[in-house]
Amino acid sequence: MSGRVLVAGVGNIFLADDAFGPEVIRALDERPLPSGATVRDFGIRGLDLAYTLLDGYDTAVLVDAAVRGHTPGTLSLIEPDLPDGTRGGPPPEAHGMDPAKVLALAAHLGDEPLPRVLVLACEPARVPRGDEDITPGMSATVLAAVRHAVEALHHLVPVLLADPAATPALRRPDESPALSPAGVRPTAAGGAEDR
Repeated sequence: MSGRVLVAGVGNIFLADDAFGPEVIRALDERPLPSGATVRDFGIRGLDLAYTLLDGYDTAVLVDAAVRGHTPGTLSLIEPDLPDGTRGGPPPEAHGMDPAKVLALAAHLGDEPLPRVLVLACEPARVPRGDEDITPGMSATVLAAVRHAVEALHHLVPVLLADPAATPALRRPDESPALSPAGVRPTAAGGAEDR
């Protein structure tokens, strides 16, 4: 194994299914990933994640809940377009944990290119309304997807450690590229409800 991989859980544990990323990281405590993988729960600490992305990793896998229009519990592996790091103007703000803002800040702060970034995303079933400050508890569907995400990471991370440029697939690809938002290239997906 030659690469270094960061597995980063992101999300707010107080906002329903947004707790998916931190919950996956907690589950990995019981089933650790191989040596060479650093596993951390960043929660909503965007600035911490931005600086950690500059620590010489070959690949970073962000684990997060993301509304993409799929059946709740569906896992997707996506590779976002990375910002170019142009330093014109003030640095981007990384308040909270919007992954696009965090990547923009990391690109702005660093002199070296960012690592390759993949996002292991889960379609949420419970999305808090804008007027809700706290919505405790994950939906049963997304909670069940945590186990599938742990399995996926045990498949993906060894591949990425051996070859950071590899494009590993989830075990049950069923996502159409036409469903992806602009700036996102799907590499594979698996429906947790179908496993």
